Amino acid sequence: MNREEIVRKQREHVYGAVTTYYEEPLVLERGEGMRVWDADGTEYLDFFGGILTVSLGHCHPEVTGRMKEQLDTLGHTSTLYITAPQAELAERLVRRAPGNLRRAFFTNSGTEADETAVLSAQMYTGRQELVALRHSYSGRSMLAMSLTAHNSWRIGGTHIAGIKHAASPYCYRCAFGLEYPACDLRCARDIEELIQTTTSGGIAAFIAEPIQGVGGFITPPPEYFEVAVEIIRRYGGVFICDEVQTGFGRTGDHWFGIEHWGVEPDMITGAKGIANGAPMGVTLATEEVAAAWQGSTISTFGGNPISSSAALATLDVMEAEDIPARSARMGARLREGLDALAETYPCIGDVRGMGLMQGVELVDAEENPAPEKVARVFEETRRHGLLIGRGGLFNNVLRISPPMLCSSDDVDRALEVLRMAFEAVEEA
Repeated sequence: MNREEIVRKQREHVYGAVTTYYEEPLVLERGEGMRVWDADGTEYLDFFGGILTVSLGHCHPEVTGRMKEQLDTLGHTSTLYITAPQAELAERLVRRAPGNLRRAFFTNSGTEADETAVLSAQMYTGRQELVALRHSYSGRSMLAMSLTAHNSWRIGGTHIAGIKHAASPYCYRCAFGLEYPACDLRCARDIEELIQTTTSGGIAAFIAEPIQGVGGFITPPPEYFEVAVEIIRRYGGVFICDEVQTGFGRTGDHWFGIEHWGVEPDMITGAKGIANGAPMGVTLATEEVAAAWQGSTISTFGGNPISSSAALATLDVMEAEDIPARSARMGARLREGLDALAETYPCIGDVRGMGLMQGVELVDAEENPAPEKVARVFEETRRHGLLIGRGGLFNNVLRISPPMLCSSDDVDRALEVLRMAFEAVEEA
């Protein structure tokens, strides 16, 4: 099929609500390493990695080789039977996780991982009410959309009660009109009044991303989680750290994003980059939290031998390449270039993030959100062969998150394309 026929079939038979990028949708045909090719044979440098999922690059030979080997051995069993890949992966993950996380529950996605964590917290604490953050994103189930505080993704009109949303640690657009550090972390300290005034006074959990992904790579101050989590635990809740986007070396120096803030979570949820694109989600919990799950449960596809083998191979490569250190080095190079662009182009209001998870917020002359500038940058970067992401409540943030095996040359090329794109936007 040619591009036009593929697009026609998509538009006729796939839900129209399924979002695609660009004025004319991009039809991808194949990928290798840092690059993908569309149906017309055009090559692109991928600096979004399937929404931070293709962590090692497209079709990594170690990962695809292990998947093929497993596919020829045993493809599917369900969790009613034990397989070596699932058992080994659980051991590897709990050994790598921070703190006292000792148990793993496998699912297919980040949405399911978050659902599992919330239910675990409710059974462990005997409470139901939850605290999440504004600008957060937790997935596309009813519970996940209820946890999400981002109107573009809270669809359907019916949501689950008992979820309260605290102010995001969004320093560039502080909800209280304050500036860090003079603010004394008002956003974190306000959680106490939120619990006192909008809940029964005792909560099940606080769920938060170390860096808010869909929210536009919002990065909290260094002391934020220490203050916020102390309040949560004082009111009986546990801390669920949503590492779906930040996990597995993405933020640099550490394997999990929360390690930058020095706080040990009671649960971690992961997905996306864990298996380099194979469907995989996981909830990691302390022994005590996991033991509170009463009754039998299964996961039909969770811990699937093929996905588990992909995850094991991904971890092998990550460890051999020291991905946390590599992300820190390449992320520093990327950040230096983005900061230089911000000094040159007034449309860049803020640059933020960690490691290979960098956000660029675009604004107008009064620092109002400028989603139309993002749209123009998108078309320009595509024209010059670079794929990036976007996000933020106002859809005015560029999300730059390449596969973590990117090279210095890849980073420099991406920065050059971004420079050309900003130049075109400023001249328009």
